[in-house]
Amino acid sequence: MKVTVRPVESADLLGIDKLRMILYAHMPESREVEWHRSVWRWLESHPAADEMHRWVLVTEEGEVVGHLAATPQYYRINRQRVLAHTPADYQVLPQYGFHALLLMRKFFRTIQNCVACDMLPAVIGVETRIGAEVAGDLHYAAKLLNVSRLPVPPLSAPVRRLLNLKDPAAPAHGYENPSEDEPSDAQEQIEIPPLRPRAPLPKPIQGLLNGGLRLVDEALGGIFGRGLKVEVLEGFDESFDELFEKIASKVPCVPEKDSAFLRWRYGPGSPQTPVTILGVRDEEGLAGYAVLGVTVKSPAGFRDAYILDLVALPGRHGVVRALLGEAVRFFRKAGVPLVRYRYLESPTSPRSNDLIRFGFFPRKGRNNKLLVKFKDPDMHKFARHIANWSYSIGDGEATFWVKLN
Repeated sequence: MKVTVRPVESADLLGIDKLRMILYAHMPESREVEWHRSVWRWLESHPAADEMHRWVLVTEEGEVVGHLAATPQYYRINRQRVLAHTPADYQVLPQYGFHALLLMRKFFRTIQNCVACDMLPAVIGVETRIGAEVAGDLHYAAKLLNVSRLPVPPLSAPVRRLLNLKDPAAPAHGYENPSEDEPSDAQEQIEIPPLRPRAPLPKPIQGLLNGGLRLVDEALGGIFGRGLKVEVLEGFDESFDELFEKIASKVPCVPEKDSAFLRWRYGPGSPQTPVTILGVRDEEGLAGYAVLGVTVKSPAGFRDAYILDLVALPGRHGVVRALLGEAVRFFRKAGVPLVRYRYLESPTSPRSNDLIRFGFFPRKGRNNKLLVKFKDPDMHKFARHIANWSYSIGDGEATFWVKLN
């Protein structure tokens, strides 16, 4: 099977659409061709879009069997501004899996610096084999706001009769992964697993448990998230520039998140627009902010909540807690059952014990890894240590394909 790697041409777009639909046939959004093309139009509007690259893996007959892009982003590494690329939309048909290395080799031969945030071991294995180095892990925590997605636990026949529960043969709608207590993120699903044969909790029990969760959240928010005023902000003004420069002067490695980038990332035209922006201001200006999003309804009728970004000045831990508490209150009012948060523990972010205090629970074994490769040895020395970074899941390609609102 002879294949070649070459730059994407306009005639390849239909082949890329077909490739996506084959690989992600179990995901309804894989067939939303116009939405995916709108994501690429948005990526092509990046201030450094002339540095973006896209390649396809094609057979002798011209069939597209693989795709990879290199998306650009500016970073501050040891206070120096530098452009780095992220491997994006990496996909290859299984029967051509061996040739996936050709695409990644093309990526690393073309670009000078790389920052990636990935969770699939096969992809991470290719990236590290060819040139990237794992700096460390982003953590994954989730918070349950509504038990509507929890199934009835295994119960004995007498207890089921006492509670007037039906035989546990009906599938629990919304469960797509037999080894987890929640549906996997779209990017984590790679095949169609069977539905779990367990029915949802009865409505009276759901109401009782949800009321308890609400009372606990109100108590936790009153204890840990008080003392600072959190407001909903209309957009990203110059105060975000000032906040970023203050952070970049104290944290060695950060994505360049000034107001221009944030408007591009979350403003009109972004796949995630509109988002909700929370902020804390004091006499010195903006002290921290959070960017929140809610997904469109799944085929099962569920919506999930995402904390895409949560950043505060180093040393302002009270600001972090206030933003986290207000985010929980916002999502509860929005009526979503589950909050997902992937984060890097750093001087600008919540700590793991903060999340536990607000009722989040860790999701083990599902962490994203931050990978880096910089041409300059001194930059790479700083970037390869996760303790030097401030990074949020919304900063890179990992959330570009999450469909919100």
